[in-house]
Amino acid sequence: MAAIALAAATALLAGCSSSDGKADNPLSDGGQASGDSVVVGSNNFPESTLLADIYGEALKAKGIKVTYKPNIGSRETTYGMIKNGTISVLPEYNGALLAYLDKKAAPKTADATTAAIEAKLDSGLTLLKPAAAQSKDSVTLSADTAKKYGLTGDSSIADLKDAAGDLVIGASPEFQTRQQGLVGLKSVYGLEFKSFKALDAGGPLTRTALQKNAVQVADIFTTDPVISKEKFVVLKDPKNLFGFENVQPLVRKGALNQKGADALDAVSAKLDTATLLDLDTQVQGQNKDPLDVARAWLKSAGLA
Repeated sequence: MAAIALAAATALLAGCSSSDGKADNPLSDGGQASGDSVVVGSNNFPESTLLADIYGEALKAKGIKVTYKPNIGSRETTYGMIKNGTISVLPEYNGALLAYLDKKAAPKTADATTAAIEAKLDSGLTLLKPAAAQSKDSVTLSADTAKKYGLTGDSSIADLKDAAGDLVIGASPEFQTRQQGLVGLKSVYGLEFKSFKALDAGGPLTRTALQKNAVQVADIFTTDPVISKEKFVVLKDPKNLFGFENVQPLVRKGALNQKGADALDAVSAKLDTATLLDLDTQVQGQNKDPLDVARAWLKSAGLA
């Protein structure tokens, strides 16, 4: 009887302790997260793959087993995969994720962006701390097109309104139906283009099309080294259509323990826009393996 009573008391205490911990732990899904094995996914563009490698190698440095699912597809696919547990960690951009979850949201700060996401986010998911690094969608012109219409890096997206009807814009297929895409360019800035050409998400198809004048306007991510190399002109976004785009880990609850969360928060603490541009240049401009670039940066930052 004494043994049974002791076991019951021990179980009760353990249950209370576990419950108290979960109440304050955003990583918890109500079960016990071992966090010793995770699946890190990425969207279908080079920077996302690079960020996934950075996250994965940072987790490996803490003894966590990592499996990669790179270059999956657009957010429309990867969000569903992290919801159902096919992947457990995904590099995200807070503004773009919010636009996907709530097309009407217009937060004024990065913290407000995170809060707005959490209000709409699936209950099985959580966000870790955002990095200072931002990589935004953009309305970018080739040098020739910008010169033809008298536009510079100081010009606004609104300044393209009169010329837009003569121009072809290229971007990922999803850009055509997103608020942070053609929908918003029309409703916010009044732009209606001659036509839309479905390419890739800021990748080689889009860059090449702009270089060869197959499109005259393109969605090029602002950390893409091709912008300075090709002297592309990025128009300013004074109405903040493209919002805040801080790099931020999206995590499935129950898949990552506190040690893993701390490792990714440490990455965010050291990743700024200048660093991200440098890493992107190594991958996209110098054709280095993103995994090698990720490992070298983590080591230099004291994170591996």
